[in-house]
Amino acid sequence: MKNVPVRMCVACRQKMPKTSLIRAVRTPEGNIMLDFTGKAAGRGAYLCDNADCVKKLSRGKLLGKVFKVPVPDEIYREMERAYEGRKQGS
Repeated sequence: MKNVPVRMCVACRQKMPKTSLIRAVRTPEGNIMLDFTGKAAGRGAYLCDNADCVKKLSRGKLLGKVFKVPVPDEIYREMERAYEGRKQGS
């Protein structure tokens, strides 16, 4: 039996299988983005694949807390647009 990795959503704090979450990543160059593949290099944080958690991410400035760097509001807006674009495309 294969062990399924479990991660916690930074927005709602629920633990879920890693495959059902979206990864936000801070790359070694310092860029912050959503990683839909889950394979980008860098420090990762996970969030639920739902719009409420994506919105809560920006309201609470949660990525700045997780990555311990200031994250501009524009990054949060770009992440929301990327999430919405992905949802419309699927």
